[in-house]
Amino acid sequence: MSEAPTEAPQVTEHGGGVWSIPVPIPDNPLGHTLVHLLDTGRGPVLIDTGWDDPDSWDALAAGLAACGTEVSALHGVVVTHHHPDHHGLSARVREESGAWIAMHAADAAVVRRTREAEPTAWLRYYTEKLASSGAPEAHTAPLRAALDRGWSGGDTVPGRRAALPDREIEPGELLDLPGRRLRAIWTPGHTPGHVCLHLEERHPGAVARPEHGRLFSGDHLLPTITPHIGLYEDPESDTAADPLGDYLASLERVGRLRPAEVLPAHQYAFTDAEARVAALTAHHEERLSDLRALLSARALTPWELAESMRWNRPWAEIPFGSRNIAVAEAEAHLRRLVKLGHAETVPGSDPVRYQAVEE
Repeated sequence: MSEAPTEAPQVTEHGGGVWSIPVPIPDNPLGHTLVHLLDTGRGPVLIDTGWDDPDSWDALAAGLAACGTEVSALHGVVVTHHHPDHHGLSARVREESGAWIAMHAADAAVVRRTREAEPTAWLRYYTEKLASSGAPEAHTAPLRAALDRGWSGGDTVPGRRAALPDREIEPGELLDLPGRRLRAIWTPGHTPGHVCLHLEERHPGAVARPEHGRLFSGDHLLPTITPHIGLYEDPESDTAADPLGDYLASLERVGRLRPAEVLPAHQYAFTDAEARVAALTAHHEERLSDLRALLSARALTPWELAESMRWNRPWAEIPFGSRNIAVAEAEAHLRRLVKLGHAETVPGSDPVRYQAVEE
């Protein structure tokens, strides 16, 4: 057990019974997740919980104390999405407080698959998926070696110990929180069951449009970061999702809310959600145009496309795990191009290659 922090975390009071608590993410450049605390008529409710780590737990407990409450007093946990920096501590919070946990059904299904999947079968699927995307043998070799050793994964797999929710969040529903109007907005894309939460009340500190309330945006809408759009498919299903299409539609839906303030899970609170939505939409439109131009020059695998895409650093400097994420994002963009009729697979290619469809 790690030592408790010597100083209380820098909790921010946002007014109207809303606080944010920075909960650290171990060895991650994001630094921390902003866990939000919301006062309700039945007791305090958390929006997300943070990473499952002793230091993160200590920071959450200290942050709650700085807000004048404690873990045992929590009434519920609303999870924006299943990623471990948001959902990781949910099980321990429930154990310590008896709080219920709510999550959208699509992300609950991902949690269930992660908990129930036999690790070797999962690793085999993941390795084959990378190979079919054109990953070189040098990249997949460590994964194949782990398979040969009979890798069991266990609790080292992120999400392996994640809690199954008690309640499912229905899109558009007002959550059962006495004294609050907190409406769930389904915003798939970053994950299939990501939800934003619209606090439908006058924002106590807003000058512009206070009647439009506030939005807890999770990872859907961040002030300067472009959220990752990846793939979370059931290995036993043949359905091919369009996560980027889902994300762009979700952005438009959130933009129409015109909240007075956005309270994201990373970085800092901000205003002018419409401008941020427009910037993110333009970013993805530009990226789709760039990728279509690359495919017009020659047919590419998802791996080759990822190597050619613009990232925040050169491909050679991107570490192993981040390359896997980058390839998933490349494939998400490819699927969008295919759905729009701008790209197609090359018949008989193995690994699969994509080419532009000329107008």
